[in-house]
Amino acid sequence: MSPTAKQPPVKPSTVAAGAEFPALEGDHWIEPLRDGTRVLIRPLRESDRGLEETFIRELSPEARRYRFLGDFKAPSKQLLDQLMHVDYVHDMAFVALAHDNGRLREVGISRYASTRDGKQCECAVTVADDWRNRGLAVMLMQHLVDVARKHKFTRIFSVDDTTNEPMRELAHFLGFTCESNPDDPKTVVYSLSL
Repeated sequence: MSPTAKQPPVKPSTVAAGAEFPALEGDHWIEPLRDGTRVLIRPLRESDRGLEETFIRELSPEARRYRFLGDFKAPSKQLLDQLMHVDYVHDMAFVALAHDNGRLREVGISRYASTRDGKQCECAVTVADDWRNRGLAVMLMQHLVDVARKHKFTRIFSVDDTTNEPMRELAHFLGFTCESNPDDPKTVVYSLSL
């Protein structure tokens, strides 16, 4: 992984995670992208639900298909409920926020969910179409991998469409290995031992 120039982390007091989860003490990072644009990266909160819904709606059909391995125009309430359920140990998500044309906007997200055995976690990363090729996906994944290691997962993996070239490049850059998926020939599995 290439080193990323960072400002010192901004330490919040306590980030409320939602009534059903304990509070999370964590870091917020204000990081410059390759083009100098700064983004705020922090754990996803329940209050980000509207930003997450708008983010998914604004993705191109191809980006939505790559992220969710299916086609739809708008996320269902059930999908949003699932995406917003983050307990910060078994499920983790980092959101990237930026001020864009006068509005606060979600421009990227990375997340993982633990497998049933609790030893591995499946991950995903998505960046808004107009924010790609700036290094944001790398930053988001680096934070996610760091937290997965902290929580003692042994492996992080992603199941992706075989035609998803940006994910192939990202996985290679981050040191993930690639294997064909025996359960679905249209997908591959990228994995990284932690």
